[in-house]
Amino acid sequence: MRKQLVFISTAAVILLSLSGCWNDVESDKGAALESASAMSHSDMHHSDSGEVPPGLQIAVNPAFKPGTKAILKADHMPGMKGATATIVGAYSTTTYEVTYTPTTGGEPVKHHKWVIQEEIKDAGRQPLKKGTHAILEAEHMPGMKGEKAIIESAENTNVYMVDYTPTTGGAPVKNHKWVTESELSAS
Repeated sequence: MRKQLVFISTAAVILLSLSGCWNDVESDKGAALESASAMSHSDMHHSDSGEVPPGLQIAVNPAFKPGTKAILKADHMPGMKGATATIVGAYSTTTYEVTYTPTTGGEPVKHHKWVIQEEIKDAGRQPLKKGTHAILEAEHMPGMKGEKAIIESAENTNVYMVDYTPTTGGAPVKNHKWVTESELSAS
């Protein structure tokens, strides 16, 4: 009987210890998820799809023609500002700065630059006004497509898809969508 009591006590201690470890694992997992959802917009990675939305018009006389080089003045992502970019495509459209909460969770992404007219569901041809609620069709970043957004600003301009190597090092960025004409300078 005494051996059974010692065995049961030992088993209970082991189970309690393991349950404490399990709680630590669950706690660590929760902290990791919390950290991921708190990731800043600049830490996220843009899609590298070179696809353009249907109906997007090629710019007639862009300041930067496809195949040419330009210096990025934009700082949408770390290592972007000051990098030399190769223009992949030039298009004429309305650009929008938007605020949205990713479908993947986390904090709202405020003043995301840029979503274009052709990447907003049922946007039509007329520019949307500041404060308009819209559904994003863009897939530049995880959790963007299908999300409700608020239009923060709108501008009719040429936009560019660019390739560049970040000034902070790392892998080249391919087909970054979008950079406006004012965010580029001659190289």
